[in-house]
Amino acid sequence: MFDWLKNKTYPDFWNEYVHHFKDKKEQELNTSRFVVFDTETTGLHIKEDKMLSIGAVSMTGNVIDVADSFEIYIKQESFNTQTVAIHGILKEGSMVKTEEKEAVVLFLQYIKDAILVAHHAAFDMAMINESLARLGLPKLKNKVLDTGILFKKTALCKDQNKQYALDVLCEVFHIKKHDRHTAAGDAFITGLIFLKIVGTLMASRKLTLKDLLYNRNRRGLL
Repeated sequence: MFDWLKNKTYPDFWNEYVHHFKDKKEQELNTSRFVVFDTETTGLHIKEDKMLSIGAVSMTGNVIDVADSFEIYIKQESFNTQTVAIHGILKEGSMVKTEEKEAVVLFLQYIKDAILVAHHAAFDMAMINESLARLGLPKLKNKVLDTGILFKKTALCKDQNKQYALDVLCEVFHIKKHDRHTAAGDAFITGLIFLKIVGTLMASRKLTLKDLLYNRNRRGLL
């Protein structure tokens, strides 16, 4: 059992992460740091499946900072060979892999208090939070934006009840699908889609961060 559970205290890395949220400063669209992220997993079952990799890239002021990116591969005790054709990650292979705990610690150190962005974000958030739960830790504290939900705020969305896949939005915004189905590649693609959505919304009206965060159909994990 983890020492911080015995003592009902949290480890230093979690306290450092939480400390970033102590300052209640107002966040603005043009100055806030966004982290667009994606997870590749052994499957789609939140409780049973595990993360294989996490990829992320940051952006500020509508500019993607490729120099401020994150990519990590995670060691697996069990493996689902059926999903290898999708993500290409082998149980052994040549990729350098790290333990799940270290991967989560490094991810927390990377994201800090950034606003997280993902496509169908509820799943990726749930996978990260499940990893945190296995470490006896609370859920992520970051604000979250889902590009699937944001797309429905634009006039380009023709069906509010449809779940738009990442590939579909790539076609809508004419984005090339380089490194599709890698966490880092999908994070970068999602970042481009996020910028396209924000640009589309800004073309028709003045846009604020609160406009993006507001979701009248909010339910479940987001």
